[in-house]
Amino acid sequence: MADLSGQVVVVVGSSSGMGRAAARACAGAGAKVVLAARSAGELEALAAEIGDGALACPTDVTDPARVESLVDTALDAFGRIDVLLYATGTNIPERSLQVLSRETWNDMIATNLTGAFHCTQAVLPAMRARGSGLIIYLSSGCVQKPDVSGVAYQATKCGLSGLAHGTFEEERENGIRTTVIFPGLCDTPLVLRRPTPTPPEVMAKALQPEDVADACLYVAATPGRARVPELVLLPAGL
Repeated sequence: MADLSGQVVVVVGSSSGMGRAAARACAGAGAKVVLAARSAGELEALAAEIGDGALACPTDVTDPARVESLVDTALDAFGRIDVLLYATGTNIPERSLQVLSRETWNDMIATNLTGAFHCTQAVLPAMRARGSGLIIYLSSGCVQKPDVSGVAYQATKCGLSGLAHGTFEEERENGIRTTVIFPGLCDTPLVLRRPTPTPPEVMAKALQPEDVADACLYVAATPGRARVPELVLLPAGL
């Protein structure tokens, strides 16, 4: 069993799906969890479910000031941040190049990639000061096998790899590690935003959010002497 006792995990995108499941898993392993997303109501409900050691902090990751406030709130409450998990991600039905607008492209970049940059940059000073820290980014299996999820989605998920590996190269001497997790098809609300519904027989073989949460927990519990640069998690039956 993974043991995160005494650790503080900030889960960005914890209002639903993989992020929500990961927050529950980290709390179950003994960690204090800081829950971040735009939906205040969902965060408060999750914090109440987890109980002591859970702190809801509504955050818009596209706003650097709000992200700085998130980090400050976590440090004020718990005094440290051991793990940052960036699980925020979105997609839209109008995703093909024929219909993708510049505005939508910019919105996708802002949420899926620039938000990760804001969170990374905000949390690094506290991790540097402690000489340790782990940042986990949830990407997508479409990075290994391009699909019809849309060029904006795929560009942002590929961008997370560059952010993760570049950050590690700059921060490794400060004891900071990074991991990118690439989940395949997973039964989350994001699937409902596909322009064509995924057949039930396919969804029956999809990953569950708890599968991804277990992968996050494994990485988070890895000792500081070890690093998992990338982890690919795919449905066995697809």
